[in-house]
Amino acid sequence: MPSGIETPDRPLLATLRGEVRVTPPVWFMRQAGRYLPEYRELRAEKGGFLALVEDSAAAAEVTLQPIRRFGFDGAILFSDILVIPYALGQDLWFEVGEGPRLAPKLADVDLASFVPAMDRLDPVYGTVRRVAAALPAETTLLGFAGSPWTVATYMVAGQGSKEQGPARRLAYGDPARFQAIIDAIVAATVEYLSGQIEAGVHAVQLFDSWSGSLAPAEFERWVIAPTVAIVDRLRARHPDTPIIGFPKGAGAKLPAYARETRVDAVGLDETVDPVWADGALPDGLPVQGNLDPLALVAGGDALDRAVDRILGAFPARPHVFNLGHGIVPDTPIAHVERALARVRKRG
Repeated sequence: MPSGIETPDRPLLATLRGEVRVTPPVWFMRQAGRYLPEYRELRAEKGGFLALVEDSAAAAEVTLQPIRRFGFDGAILFSDILVIPYALGQDLWFEVGEGPRLAPKLADVDLASFVPAMDRLDPVYGTVRRVAAALPAETTLLGFAGSPWTVATYMVAGQGSKEQGPARRLAYGDPARFQAIIDAIVAATVEYLSGQIEAGVHAVQLFDSWSGSLAPAEFERWVIAPTVAIVDRLRARHPDTPIIGFPKGAGAKLPAYARETRVDAVGLDETVDPVWADGALPDGLPVQGNLDPLALVAGGDALDRAVDRILGAFPARPHVFNLGHGIVPDTPIAHVERALARVRKRG
């Protein structure tokens, strides 16, 4: 950097790099979403979720909406974890009221029959560039991708599935075929996250939303091992970019996940006791979380107590205050404001 130009203080980025802040930085998973009237208005105008994701200008606007309203320390790219199977050649659409659909299902066909279309990721990079140019200097821009196990569960079943049964059956019954699916997702994810970093994100998060459905040996093979591959390859290209791992539902397997994957920070879901996590995780490892999204909906004294317990759990550990999963659509805006005020009062 040229002499005389100071690097902006980004509290979230500094925390992910191991700095302890008296007032922890804050962002919320799904902070850009249906609880915001400005989001609902834009989504209705564009005609649906995927149309928003593929419109870089609109997706950038959605990413910036919660920053303007709340001043979060982090802005997370507005996109979806299923753009990777879309880029690998599956058709992707969203059924109103039911969620994503992918076709053809990998339970029925081989991945090798698909024709990859990696240019389908180009709008995401355009979104990153737009947001990076518009963000306040102190705000950290977060990119993300789904972790291979979670993405594979959708690719195999063609949609979300109860207890991820179709993917688990395929992994047990034909592990070589399932490994090929995981390997393809790993390779595409490294390219995707690298593209986000080159476009301007400061840190990235890997969402493993369904890691809690796996038995211990399967967790080691389908969660930890692919995450190690992504971390190693991405770090070789971008050694200064922090990587957050969020293995939702990992529970007692969290310490092994942290040690073996060597992610820069670990996200805690709402079922994790933060006091236990502080004692069980490697010393100095930054953590993120883990307010119950429904405590945020409830508000009042219940919200205050939940916030205070989390704040008190990490006296000497780098901590990013966040939810234990995504903000839900019926969350009152006033409750978000209350939580933020309580966290920031610490300073």
